[in-house]
Amino acid sequence: MGVFPNFDGLGGIGDLKKVIGALLTIVLIVAVLMLIVSAICWAFGASHGNPALASKGRVGVLVGIGAAALAGAGVAWVNWLIALGQHL
Repeated sequence: MGVFPNFDGLGGIGDLKKVIGALLTIVLIVAVLMLIVSAICWAFGASHGNPALASKGRVGVLVGIGAAALAGAGVAWVNWLIALGQHL
């Protein structure tokens, strides 16, 4: 017996998928831009002897990497759960 979620059971689910895909794209673009800007701030802070700027740049780099990882991991986790549901 194969169990699979009925994605067509709700009205407007196709539009919801498009919105979620667009939001995921925006999150990934913002995370990459944040990573680039924060890395530049970290480099300027470290090279000019400004520890406050270097610290904020380092935190920004870590947050940018974390946001991109969570966005990508969320999609992989949901796909894994759907695949797991088929085998139950």
